[in-house]
Amino acid sequence: MDVKNQILTVDNLSIGYPSITVAKNISFALEKGSLCAIVGINGIGKSTLLRTLGGLQSKKSGEIRVDDHPLESLSPLQLAQKRSVVLTEKTTSKNLTVQELIALGRQPHTNWLGKLTKKDRSRIEKSINTFLLDKLRHKKCHELSDGQFQRVLIARAMAQDTSLILLDEPTTHLDLHHKVQILKLLQELAHEQHKTILFTTHEIDLAIQTCDFMLILDGNQNPFGEPCQLIEAKHFDSLFPSEMVQFDAKTGTYKVKK
Repeated sequence: MDVKNQILTVDNLSIGYPSITVAKNISFALEKGSLCAIVGINGIGKSTLLRTLGGLQSKKSGEIRVDDHPLESLSPLQLAQKRSVVLTEKTTSKNLTVQELIALGRQPHTNWLGKLTKKDRSRIEKSINTFLLDKLRHKKCHELSDGQFQRVLIARAMAQDTSLILLDEPTTHLDLHHKVQILKLLQELAHEQHKTILFTTHEIDLAIQTCDFMLILDGNQNPFGEPCQLIEAKHFDSLFPSEMVQFDAKTGTYKVKK
């Protein structure tokens, strides 16, 4: 991996809250233009890790570097210009239109009046077109389906035009078709527009098929690598209780044990 091209570097990170450590021994690095999933069982710390990497929550120990800068050294404005975050919390801005919500992504780049320049408007249009939202641009966000609204939130992150995009469960509550649609759009955004995208997910099978890298939070080694490498090392085999499900290395999928 080219060190000069690394956007996010994590070294021996421990995460959690003042009275409890949720996960520790987390180390990995991501280059520009890569799509990476964080997977693991419920409660293992996936969302906590994402919030910590985004600077929304303090780390316990270890190091996080964004674009070769220590995370804690970045001001809120500098951080907003380097990373964008889409969390699962309900937004209070659903009365905005699709176009208005996406335009908010340009806020870190505007002056104190919030005036949009030609460049800002171009970024907004590009995000709307990339995520197939042109026909929905004047709709209120509360009128959208879950899948449509998820696309709007990711489009807002794209409009923010940061090197690093962090997404918490972007495919949750979606049917299979829309899960695949979102992941393919993220893959395109990473590979064609050279964004580094890190997201949490329960869709391990789909992540194996679409991601360049995966981080498995297992409460122990927390292995990181290409999906094929993780499969070969049998890291998926012990992720869930073996009496319930079994990982099939040939297909890269979990199967219910009969």
